[in-house]
Amino acid sequence: MNNSEYTTNTIQRRKYRVLLFVLFAVVLAIFLCSFWIGYYPLSPLQVVEAFLSKFGYSKEILPQAVTIFWNIRLPRILSAAFIGASLAVAGSSYQGMFRNPLVSPDILGVSSGAGLGAAFAILMGCTDWLVQIFAFIGGITAVAASYLISRKSAHSQTLSLVLTGSMIMALCNAGVTMIKYIADPNDVLQQITFWLMGSLTKTTMKSFLWSIIPMLIGLLIIFLLRWRMNLLTLDEEEARSLGINIRTYRLIFIGASTLLSAAAVCLGGLIGWVGLMIPHMARAFVGAAYERLIPASALLGAGYLILMDDLARSLLSMELPLGVITSIMGAPFFVYLIIKRRG
Repeated sequence: MNNSEYTTNTIQRRKYRVLLFVLFAVVLAIFLCSFWIGYYPLSPLQVVEAFLSKFGYSKEILPQAVTIFWNIRLPRILSAAFIGASLAVAGSSYQGMFRNPLVSPDILGVSSGAGLGAAFAILMGCTDWLVQIFAFIGGITAVAASYLISRKSAHSQTLSLVLTGSMIMALCNAGVTMIKYIADPNDVLQQITFWLMGSLTKTTMKSFLWSIIPMLIGLLIIFLLRWRMNLLTLDEEEARSLGINIRTYRLIFIGASTLLSAAAVCLGGLIGWVGLMIPHMARAFVGAAYERLIPASALLGAGYLILMDDLARSLLSMELPLGVITSIMGAPFFVYLIIKRRG
């Protein structure tokens, strides 16, 4: 490497670090400001006092402010941050694995499988905690079925995964439709429909702590191996000629991305478009190299979904489903991507 290339790489690394710091600062600002927003607004002073109340702060403070901060706002904002980061990182991974920028995390049926599991649990009258368990199991099972079936195909694994994922998705959607058809329209059907729209209304610290474990595992795996993601953009023949076992890496990233997607869906319901939009926004900032794209996607996804949740609970007097807000924002972006790719 000559001096000119070394200087260029050094400048690019510095720009990336500055950009990452700016993204982190913006996400942190959105995170802190979100505590002030809601049906019961809190002033900055009330937020600080409510936070300090758990650490021996003895000054007089409204009990409602403490309850809202610790039992409602904190678990909800943390959930939005980790769901956004998880879906964005999973979307980046899937787009790299399938070499298609229009791929989203539910391509292998994880969202549909989680929706089927949750709908079945609600039909059976399970508690919110068990609904999360069934949703997580449903998402994992759907992706496992897609992968195992694709291995029996004579076509390339990438094409087989997409086809089997579409089949599993259609099958799970049919199962959800059947459950909604036989559900009690006065109670159960409403619960299923509300869950499928995606919302963080019922999020608690307990549900967040349960879901954070698979999220952290998936994020850690992808973060540590993110530089290997570039290898998945190669053709299988080219990778084999370089002595790279691309199937092993694909399986690892599919497993990690499935953990992220399933945990995100079981915590917040079906929240679409995040895994499709955010990787494109991250590429515009840091480029296509995955060692930089993954951290940028995580930060952008976290900040974006916190902001969308703020809009969901502040636009109208009644709270809007988070999945509806992300769909309204995502559909025009998808049209833009199609037009841009054609151009």
